[in-house]
Amino acid sequence: MLNKKTKKSSSTSANSLANINTKNLFLNILIFVLGALILYMAYAIVVKLVHRGGPNIEQMQQAQSAPATIIQVEVLNGCGVGGVGDRFTDFLRNNKVDVVNVSNYSSFDIDRTLVIDRTGNMANAKKIASLLGIKDENVVQQINNDYFLDVSLVIGKDYNQLKPLK
Repeated sequence: MLNKKTKKSSSTSANSLANINTKNLFLNILIFVLGALILYMAYAIVVKLVHRGGPNIEQMQQAQSAPATIIQVEVLNGCGVGGVGDRFTDFLRNNKVDVVNVSNYSSFDIDRTLVIDRTGNMANAKKIASLLGIKDENVVQQINNDYFLDVSLVIGKDYNQLKPLK
């Protein structure tokens, strides 16, 4: 009778060992697959960050040397005088500039009109400044990849000294 119990318990423990080994094998394979997936994703992120560096110096110099054929501009009223943005927009459009947005600036206390380069091509901003009679010292660069335009024009309190209103 002792032998029957021993045989029965040894066969039960062999079955449970086989189940444990099967579970362990499955878990080990799962861990390996997930580890490989994590490594692949980390590699993809690193590659994307390395190649995201943007254009090289030569490309930037070429882009800065000549203005684009179509310059997209937003006109922002920073002086608070009604209708000024519309007058500047009309002037720019008559000079073949693509005005994509006309709005108010965040405040109305801008003394001098600013031309802001948004893409890294200062030639675009300088062309707009030249069209309007704005000095180069009022042309600044604030690159913002979230903007889908080339130049922002912030009209200041000196608006009546610029070409559209002379």
